[in-house]
Amino acid sequence: MRFVVCVSREGCGDFSTDDLTLGRIYEVLSAVDSHGMVRIIDDTGEDYLYPNDLFEAVEVKQQTAVRLHELLVA
Repeated sequence: MRFVVCVSREGCGDFSTDDLTLGRIYEVLSAVDSHGMVRIIDDTGEDYLYPNDLFEAVEVKQQTAVRLHELLVA
């Protein structure tokens, strides 16, 4: 499991970032694609592609990752 934290909601033009919260941790569902997009479950509870440069990777222990996953999918 991989996690990122939202560090920006700026510079996306017409692309809406209303469903992201600065400082919130999100679980990554797929690796960054060839267009620089990453799939996460946003604040709506649905998975969407967002520009990867809106996030910074967060390293967590395996036990913490499992607990975060359980919290975020609930």
